[in-house]
Amino acid sequence: MPDHERIRNHRSLSCFGCLLHRPALWHLNRRSVATAFAVGLFFAFVPVPFQMVLAAGGAIFFNGNLPISVAMVWLTNPLTMPPIFYAAYLIGAAIMGHTPGEFSFDSISWEWVHHGLVNMWQPFLLGCLVLGLLSATTGYIASRILWRYMVVRRWRRRHLNRQACA
Repeated sequence: MPDHERIRNHRSLSCFGCLLHRPALWHLNRRSVATAFAVGLFFAFVPVPFQMVLAAGGAIFFNGNLPISVAMVWLTNPLTMPPIFYAAYLIGAAIMGHTPGEFSFDSISWEWVHHGLVNMWQPFLLGCLVLGLLSATTGYIASRILWRYMVVRRWRRRHLNRQACA
């Protein structure tokens, strides 16, 4: 885990002020980790710069673990962003009933922007919303189940060790 003071004093997160001093943002428990997964995974699919600041705001608003929430945003990094966002476009186009258009960077011009991107932004944003909601829900449920499994496993192990010593 990164140093709390370093994160609190980070230039990009200074807009949150004293909200970063709440202990719930730094605790590791089943609820805060699951919330952090949901918030981070949702904002990973939001196609804007400064996703980490949005994830930090979401973690503060929903009382999730701040470092985990910010780290989950890096699911979409410069290497994974093109295929993920292309998949988002395809999913959005399928939901809207559009046939996916050809996408090429042969000659970038104002005409290309006007005719190419204007037809693609609605399916793209819809696909990003769908993938964000699906990944947030899946991340929340999976982290809660995994946390519960680990707690039960440790409890059983302790119980068996106590029986073996007795």
